[in-house]
Amino acid sequence: MTLTRKGVLPYAGILLIGAALLLVRSGRSDAFTLLCDELLIALGYIAAIIDVKSRVVPNRLIVAMLAIWTLIIAPQLLFDTDVAVSRLMDSLLGLLTGGGVFLLLYIASRKGLGGGDVKFMAVAGLFLGFQGVLPTILCGALLAVLYSAAMLLLKKKKLKDTIPFIPFLYAGILITLFLK
Repeated sequence: MTLTRKGVLPYAGILLIGAALLLVRSGRSDAFTLLCDELLIALGYIAAIIDVKSRVVPNRLIVAMLAIWTLIIAPQLLFDTDVAVSRLMDSLLGLLTGGGVFLLLYIASRKGLGGGDVKFMAVAGLFLGFQGVLPTILCGALLAVLYSAAMLLLKKKKLKDTIPFIPFLYAGILITLFLK
């Protein structure tokens, strides 16, 4: 792998964004929350780049996100059960809300929204929890609408053209995490 535009270099942003979050949230978040947020930054960044390049969110990435979240919560359930159960419930509400909203949009849009977007937002909801998933969806959707409107006005896209949605959801995740 080379340090080119198609190699490792695009992924360097993960380190910069992660470091910025650590600086902004240092001392304001517990270790568990900060770890979940940092992992979501890394995994969401990868999903956004893949979505831009291939317009697909690989199931392997979704499964990896789910597995990583499970590996983080499992020890918490053993060592700090009361707090972990509360976090688990919040995460499951985030999963149901993120996945549920996007599943409804997927059905209503007659598959105009991709299935990968639904799966990504459901698993991202685990990391974000209930309080973080709705602002993420709102910010991501607003940014996608603004981008689409600009592209239509500039005649760079037509009304029937599609755009990768994960990068906008990722931007919504970042806005939500940095303002948390």
